[in-house]
Amino acid sequence: MSNILFRSDSSSTLGTGHIMRDLVLASKYAKEGHTIIFATQDLEGNINHKIAKAGYTIELLTSNDREEVDALLKKYAIDMIVIDHYGIGYKYEKELKTKHSELTIMALDDTYEKHYCDILLNHNISADAKRYKGLVPKECELRCGSEYTLLREEFYQKFPEKKKSEYIHVLLAMGGVDSRELNIKILEVCSKFENIKIDVLTTTANKNLHKLQEFVKNSQNTTLHINSTAVAKLMHKSDFAILTPSVTVNEAYFMKLPFIAIKSEKNQEDIYTYLQNKSIFTLESFDAEKLSQQIELMIAILSSKLTLFTELSLEERKMILEWRNSQSIRKWMYNRDTISLEDHLHYIDSLPKREDKVYFLLQNEKSSLGVVNLTEIKDQESAEIGIYTDPNLRGYGALLMCKIVEYAFNILRIKVLYAHVYEENIKAIELYKKFHFKTITTNKDSNGKLHCMELKNENWYI
Repeated sequence: MSNILFRSDSSSTLGTGHIMRDLVLASKYAKEGHTIIFATQDLEGNINHKIAKAGYTIELLTSNDREEVDALLKKYAIDMIVIDHYGIGYKYEKELKTKHSELTIMALDDTYEKHYCDILLNHNISADAKRYKGLVPKECELRCGSEYTLLREEFYQKFPEKKKSEYIHVLLAMGGVDSRELNIKILEVCSKFENIKIDVLTTTANKNLHKLQEFVKNSQNTTLHINSTAVAKLMHKSDFAILTPSVTVNEAYFMKLPFIAIKSEKNQEDIYTYLQNKSIFTLESFDAEKLSQQIELMIAILSSKLTLFTELSLEERKMILEWRNSQSIRKWMYNRDTISLEDHLHYIDSLPKREDKVYFLLQNEKSSLGVVNLTEIKDQESAEIGIYTDPNLRGYGALLMCKIVEYAFNILRIKVLYAHVYEENIKAIELYKKFHFKTITTNKDSNGKLHCMELKNENWYI
């Protein structure tokens, strides 16, 4: 068995994420019988107590100099060193390898830096092995992506069925140290919504912990969790999360928990961009108004439902026909003729026999919002998407889009969605682009130029 040295730090400035993921990796090696030693500094706000609690030997360093690590490599006859530190890079690693040629070096990286290592681990869901070409030695083993995500054992437990609640449960996780002091700002935004309960994750490394404790003290809808060991349980209980595009995203992704990601640090850029390209709710920085809008939309998604046309009452069927025959909707249809009630009802009655079409009415607790459909459904390969809202309503396009795309990709497991949109329908084109549909062809029919737009399942989340 091997002796493995982990080199990483934690503090109120550096954060706690590196040590937390290192502990997960260390536990995997420990179960295989390897001996684990941590080399870390005693910085303000560190979580070295978690290393001690896990039962690993800790060697305290006084600096980030290589010489101190050299001494530990000899002292413990180290076979492999795991380096998880933004302050340690190519030069440091090459010097180690030159002096200790038999040493295996594993570097953890999530910002695509140059490394001199034998194994490169980027466990984020956004990790792309191709981007490391020229950044690591040719013989380096690349371990990138969700299959290498480091998750604590708590995430693999079997969870009971989620209980129904009159509240929307939100998990707020802005990092163990919340260096930008965003927790309170976000809670202030959330306080405008009466039907949500919030669980806040933080640690004793948070310099503003006292302020946060004072803020939530008199709140009946907010619970503070300090140094929690039940994060997976809290995620399972939650309806959605507000978090940073960091390690926590990997956990939420694994738990299939919808979320809003707010970038707070430079090193989150890669995951932030990845999430943005998958049409996930993201904010480049905290913005109270934009966050409020995203929370409102998230709640609308969670509280709305899709009802098959065939399950609708006669009055609801007539209502849909009235929408469809309105000038504001009809003018963007292939067939712009007014549809008769008889033809409309006959069409709905024929739908159960059709495997290539599915039509839904989107409703919330108060009203009917719009129509979404999939046509030309071909096995699990492709389908054409269509949406239109009640012509008397505005601002529900994104909600309709979220619901039907989610249904297509997650329920039917369709690989590619297509949309045909007339060039003059500028608002519709903008909406499809917002969800990362891309124009692949442009044709012309009797009604004008028609853009064929495409969205692949791989560009969607959950």
